[in-house]
Amino acid sequence: MSSQTVAITGINLKSIPERRGPSLVIVIGIAGVVAVFTALLAMAEGFQSTLRATGRDDVAIIMRGGSDAELNSGMSREQGDLIFAGAGIKPGADGKPLAAGELMIIAELLRKGDKAASSNVTLRGVQDNSFVLRPSLHVVEGRMFTKGLRELIVGRGVTRQFDGAEVGQTLRMRGSDWSVVGVFESGDAHESELWADAGVAQTTFGRTGYSSVRAALDNTASLDKLKASLSTDPRLTVDVQSEQAYYSGQTKQFRATIGILAGVVTVIMALGAIFAALNSMYAAVATRSREIATLRALGFGATAVLMSVMIEALVLSLIGGLLGAILAYVLFNNTSVSTLGANFTQVVFAFKVTPALVGKGLFIAVLIGLFGGFLPALRAARLPVTTALREL
Repeated sequence: MSSQTVAITGINLKSIPERRGPSLVIVIGIAGVVAVFTALLAMAEGFQSTLRATGRDDVAIIMRGGSDAELNSGMSREQGDLIFAGAGIKPGADGKPLAAGELMIIAELLRKGDKAASSNVTLRGVQDNSFVLRPSLHVVEGRMFTKGLRELIVGRGVTRQFDGAEVGQTLRMRGSDWSVVGVFESGDAHESELWADAGVAQTTFGRTGYSSVRAALDNTASLDKLKASLSTDPRLTVDVQSEQAYYSGQTKQFRATIGILAGVVTVIMALGAIFAALNSMYAAVATRSREIATLRALGFGATAVLMSVMIEALVLSLIGGLLGAILAYVLFNNTSVSTLGANFTQVVFAFKVTPALVGKGLFIAVLIGLFGGFLPALRAARLPVTTALREL
């Protein structure tokens, strides 16, 4: 049977150029399904990888109890000082706790090419230890802001997506002017933010405390020690978690939404591709009915005929799947976009077309080929020999 299957499959594949119209319908239909599916999941993967790269297991983030995001959190300077004294916090080079109080403010910037509507962007007020806690962050253009002055350094993602954020320009936010003096890169979600001196941000925007406190841990086991230490202080009502857990939680809703969207769109498009494959393969079987009957009359088995038609459908599906994956990679991989994050501010990230996503796309292509090729293959295998030989 295997030798018969190989022989008939060879004949089928060699005749594809003669049937290039119906074959292209299958290929292009499946390519569209795989490209859309891969692009949607590449967006979710890019968003997730950006936030995942932001968090560390050895750094804790402390927010007001019941807060699910930094923007919703708030604590006084006195509470911040109590947190700095918590057990399990790693000492810095100066012997003091390696911790920093940070302030989040929502600013508005115009998107590039859009002068009508503004988008929310995070202004983060930071302290000296904020940079020590993020060793991957480096100023790559201009200089660091000067403490005590209304100066900003902006993330590379902000300069790509928004107007007026280049070095040397002035941003007006809530009635105050800020000079952009530097651009930084960090390879994570912080590239979507503006950074300034925490003291200046507090004074300018009328804040007296912090949104959150970040603290380096002696080791990963120190997280529980810090939680226990802060929970026993009646002056504090805070939630303590690792940065990694915090940023991972920020992606859940976005990943779920994109997953549902990708599933719905893929099912709708896949149904269309399956019907296209059915029609094309039925037409191919009909045009070759006399040829198939002749092979059957010569002794070729029904199973070999069925398998050969299925293999042809799978080959066309894989070609379409590969074409769709290539299109998704060329058009979307590393494409920079932004979307609303959990803080209702823009997070800039890039699409990530990974080998795993390509594999999922090809798997869908194979499923479409199986569903679209089975019934025509079954018809070819059951084709009455005498009736087919009398046709034409």
